Amino acid sequence: MDNLTHSLVGLVAAKAGLERVSPAATTLCVLAANAPDSDILATYGGRWFYLQHHRGITHSIVGTLALALLLPTLFWLGDQLIARVRHRPPKVKLRGLLLASLIVSATHPLLDWTNNYGLRPLLPWSGQWYYGDLVFIIDIFIWLTLGGTAFLLTAKSKLRIALWIALALVLTTAIVFIPTLRAGSSVPLAARVVWLVGVIAFFIMHRLRVASRWRSSLALCALALIVIYWGGLALLHRRALAQAQTVAAGMAAANGETTGRLAAMPVLANPLRWQCVFETERATYRFDLSLSEAKAVGTTVRFEKPAGEAAALYRQAAQDERARVFLGFARFPIARVEGDCLKETLVQLADLRYTEPVRGARGTFALEVPVECPPESGAAKEK
Repeated sequence: MDNLTHSLVGLVAAKAGLERVSPAATTLCVLAANAPDSDILATYGGRWFYLQHHRGITHSIVGTLALALLLPTLFWLGDQLIARVRHRPPKVKLRGLLLASLIVSATHPLLDWTNNYGLRPLLPWSGQWYYGDLVFIIDIFIWLTLGGTAFLLTAKSKLRIALWIALALVLTTAIVFIPTLRAGSSVPLAARVVWLVGVIAFFIMHRLRVASRWRSSLALCALALIVIYWGGLALLHRRALAQAQTVAAGMAAANGETTGRLAAMPVLANPLRWQCVFETERATYRFDLSLSEAKAVGTTVRFEKPAGEAAALYRQAAQDERARVFLGFARFPIARVEGDCLKETLVQLADLRYTEPVRGARGTFALEVPVECPPESGAAKEK
């Protein structure tokens, strides 16, 4: 999930009661909620080094636990040092911070598991990826619920109110007035209406001083709503998988194929529409599924798996160090051979969850590898 979501979870968890375990607990909760994303430092090693290590050891059980113990220890040591310099008693309670850190740190891999990017919780012993496929990488309904609750519980000064209003304006502009955040990610009209009504409702509740009556119970209710929301998405996901299996079987049968692995993945702000990807023995398909219509909608794409000479070129490209990293990450890798053996031959790789093979790929979800044609190829003989 995005870091705004992680930060809001940490802040609301603190307001649910964890802020009382020790001074500085609120700050610790926000930092602990984001700590596993310290793997952002891997970007200095280049995009493939980052892809290899993102959601790696820092998101594993071992790594998350280590960070959960390290952060409060640093807070405690810092407070001990400041206390000595200022000749005052220490304020930080190590046990309280450890408790808060352990609870909040656990939310980070849990949240990341819910989307289709996945994570590897068993590192360093196993690099297997696990995917929840419940929540899109950003979820405006979670933003609204947790952000609105945090606003009610923390906006107690003019400065804080101004900061929350600025954040609300930025997000509202992006969600309501720019419905297409990027190619293929459109915010449905219904979701924009829910967002706008929700933002107005939270400002009204702030004027009515709702937080002064509910206090920590308000934060607990918000967190409970997120769990209930996940439960609803889990039911919709099960339904999407069942419908997708039927649709996929029809597509595969039309080409004389049988279905293999299949995934139904969430899309932006629309729980009634799911992106589906599945494999057969000869191809990989992607289509959008409408739960309300129980059928594929939009454009269906189909990519043949490499065969014959193309398969040999693919195996050659797979030996490239970048390709090894990419294929270790890709859930539904596809490949396409471009060019000819007389000039330049390129094997274009992509993860069909996110993109398709493209010339001059620059992101981390696609790759282009130059290869040499095998000597026995017809084109090579002509050369």
